Amino acid sequence: MSRIPFDPAEVENAEEIPGFLGRVSKKYKTPVSPKENYRMVYEHKLPYWIPVSGDSLMLTPRVDPDNVARCFCFEANPLKPEEMVGGPDKFGIEWVYVPMVNGSMVKPGSPTLADVNDWKTVIKFPDIETWDWEGSKASNAAHVNTDRFISATILTGFFERLISFMDFDNAALALIDEDQQDAVHELFDALADLYIKIIDKFIYCYGIDQLSFHDDWGSQRAPFFSLATVREMIVPYVKKVSDYCHSRGVYFDMHSCGKNELLVPAYIEAGCDSWSGQAMNDKAMLYDMYGDKLILGIDADVQFSFETPADPAEAAASAKRFTGKYCPDYANRPVLAGGFGAPGEYIDTLYAESRKAFNP
Repeated sequence: MSRIPFDPAEVENAEEIPGFLGRVSKKYKTPVSPKENYRMVYEHKLPYWIPVSGDSLMLTPRVDPDNVARCFCFEANPLKPEEMVGGPDKFGIEWVYVPMVNGSMVKPGSPTLADVNDWKTVIKFPDIETWDWEGSKASNAAHVNTDRFISATILTGFFERLISFMDFDNAALALIDEDQQDAVHELFDALADLYIKIIDKFIYCYGIDQLSFHDDWGSQRAPFFSLATVREMIVPYVKKVSDYCHSRGVYFDMHSCGKNELLVPAYIEAGCDSWSGQAMNDKAMLYDMYGDKLILGIDADVQFSFETPADPAEAAASAKRFTGKYCPDYANRPVLAGGFGAPGEYIDTLYAESRKAFNP
């Protein structure tokens, strides 16, 4: 494939498009589609540029009750403010919206499950065939008719789902309680089968490129459990889902919050293609150790926020440092650029500098 050199007009003539949480992203005049470029990254081929925030389309459709209950619904018809109240998820667990954090939590005080051994009689799995998939497909047809990289999300993974059933302390205990571990394995295997059925629907209805799988494994200071525990209790079921995604040509991104540096080998063993992680993780160390095995999301070396405008020159300089560090070995150690809250000067410079580095 011949490489197309960078033309400054690609940035100068960029379009503004709706972005995450109502913010504006940019769509550059790119030589190939953002979808094609993103897929090159995941195939470990040298892309035309490092993907930026406007290159992907997050999809969390209404048809899945979890997305409504958790007030995290991004599709053609997102939730209206008056709909942001919470409600029952796909298992009938009640969630309550917390405006301060722009998200929902399980209604406190009455966990559904006390002992995982009772899950078959207590937990009622949803029949997803009763959900209006055809209606969702039709209403989102124009929305997903895009040249962007479509990333659909399953919001509540394995440990998070167990927390929703039992509350945090009981869920954490169940992973290491010999009297409950066999039942946890059975429950997680059944959940994996459910998620695979949902992924089938995502592929049929929306033609997704990637699955983003949410399962937080750590706090601000450390993981919730040991590497040995996650390898035994969770990795086999994440891998079951990721293997299925790969069999259908869908990439698997692990969205897992917390200071989880010690658990990165588990992400790799579980077949995850990428993990961005939060900024409290030592990304430089992780890049050196695992950058050839896992696509890492790397944050800018300065902190950005939507509330505090960044200095344009400082933002552009940060992007140049980013591309200077990660572009030279990008084909062997690809990264994703964290852009949440980043100003236009950072995103523009990141695009332009990576275009020039990859297409001399």
